[in-house]
Amino acid sequence: SEEWQRAQEEWEAVENIQSGLLEESAGPVPLISFNEALQYFQTADLSECRKKIQATVRRRGLAALVRFLFGPPRLQQQLQGERDLALAIAQCECALDNNEKVHMRILQTVYKKLTCSTLSCPRYGAHWEELGFQGADPGTDLRGTGMLGLMQMLYFVMDSQTLPLAHKIFKLSQHETQARSAALTPVPLQNFPFCIMSVNITHLVIQALREERLSRECNRRQQVIVVLNDVYVAAFLHLYAVWKAQRKTVADSGFLLKELESLTKKKPKQLLKSLETYLNQSLAALADGVQHPPSGKVGSVASSRAGEELNFTGVCDLRVELEGEARLV
Repeated sequence: SEEWQRAQEEWEAVENIQSGLLEESAGPVPLISFNEALQYFQTADLSECRKKIQATVRRRGLAALVRFLFGPPRLQQQLQGERDLALAIAQCECALDNNEKVHMRILQTVYKKLTCSTLSCPRYGAHWEELGFQGADPGTDLRGTGMLGLMQMLYFVMDSQTLPLAHKIFKLSQHETQARSAALTPVPLQNFPFCIMSVNITHLVIQALREERLSRECNRRQQVIVVLNDVYVAAFLHLYAVWKAQRKTVADSGFLLKELESLTKKKPKQLLKSLETYLNQSLAALADGVQHPPSGKVGSVASSRAGEELNFTGVCDLRVELEGEARLV
């Protein structure tokens, strides 16, 4: 109707005014895809970052012999350049740069996709804490993972198949106090800092890569960064399933991160199989009775792999070494 159209135009005018207050004079910040962001890093000068790369964990003596005899396969030579690129992006020197438009577009895209907002937000402010960073500046929380921590968030929210999962996890992370009364059993709060948890998971994935625990899967697929992203999403899915089903709280985060460290290093294939199953079930539910997609890739997870279902009760005794500002507990 004419009245509805007039109201719509007035609302769009309000949005434009608000956007003008938030955006820089150059205009609105467009969303950026993961591939476009990756192409930027592929062509950027990361020479200083590359100098400090320690591609693999160095072992000596008996540890080196055990690794040679029983350890995972080494990453094939043709994939080492892609591995080094991922590790260079993860260097502290590649942290968030206010003067780099691609960095700002990545940050704004993560914000918009998680909050479903059409408006950009200020570079600094309490809104980042609501997203799950520790303070008003997201850059301070990327010290342990560099821009790779933000890139993996970007992958999570820009892939059409994983975005619904990202929204579910983000919603759980925002868990609010439920109504309580003397007659009801208190309900524990399940909220947690989404972005800090994400950075911790990226850190675990980097550890697994450097210890060559992901080399077998990278060699099989002839890809590195795609495998890193899939393991990251699969680890987040595992955490979400345990957190929700077992009513975990922030007090349990260290325990769960230890479990994730063990899974990413010892059973990455099992994690990926669980993610594949989840995505297949999600696609089937959306299709509402339509036939499952053919074998091949679901997102970037090969659906032809075999493996056991993920056991959510396993716990390892490994110690997680979380870095600096990214530490949860």
